[in-house]
Amino acid sequence: MTESVPHEAVREARRRLVLPLDFPTLAKAEHAARQLAPSVGVLKIGLELFVREGPAAVALGQALERDVFLDLKLHDIPETVERAVLGAGALGVRYLTVHAAGGTAMLTRAVAAAARAPAPLTLLAVTVLTSLDAADLAALGVPGTTRDHVLRLGKLAWHAGVRGFVTSAAEARALREALGPEALIVTPGIRLAPAGATADDQKRVATPAQAIRDGADLLVVGRPIRDAADPRAAADAVVAEIQQALAQAA
Repeated sequence: MTESVPHEAVREARRRLVLPLDFPTLAKAEHAARQLAPSVGVLKIGLELFVREGPAAVALGQALERDVFLDLKLHDIPETVERAVLGAGALGVRYLTVHAAGGTAMLTRAVAAAARAPAPLTLLAVTVLTSLDAADLAALGVPGTTRDHVLRLGKLAWHAGVRGFVTSAAEARALREALGPEALIVTPGIRLAPAGATADDQKRVATPAQAIRDGADLLVVGRPIRDAADPRAAADAVVAEIQQALAQAA
């Protein structure tokens, strides 16, 4: 009985780790997925792999019995997005991204399409990309801080029926406070030690522990695992930090 507690704690921490399969070919993605699937809960299929390999990439995640996160960041006219969501639902993906900036009509139809999926499909509204900062938003004519815009878009998507959101850890706490416990918050830009590690093209980064403390549910960790000398050890280190943060928050 006592041994099941740490086992369940590790399992819960792993469930929260999302691994992006950002590889140019299915063969390379499969190699990484098979190596790392025991340490993660979700496999994310992004534009690079999906454009090249299509549904076969989704099938890879399903074959490894992991939830599949299809990260296409859909942003188009409402009918086009509705049909794309229906197509993703037919593939059996668990998570699918849409841009909150697509507006209420697009989001509402996406939510309705997701509800028709044969298996549970959670839409994730992308707020402000982690590669952008306030200066980038100003150049686009968007007023205020990144936090202001994340909250603006998050609330718009919430009122359209979306319950999942993608935002950096810098805005996760504010979004959690604004939307409450029902919101599912997914945080990319995770680094094991931002002070000593490269942020690559991410401008708003955080450690796994910080992201969990700030209200994130799922953490997307790519290059720190993929490019590590020992990817499995790197993934396990992230899981250990998530586990510790969850224990401290309990």
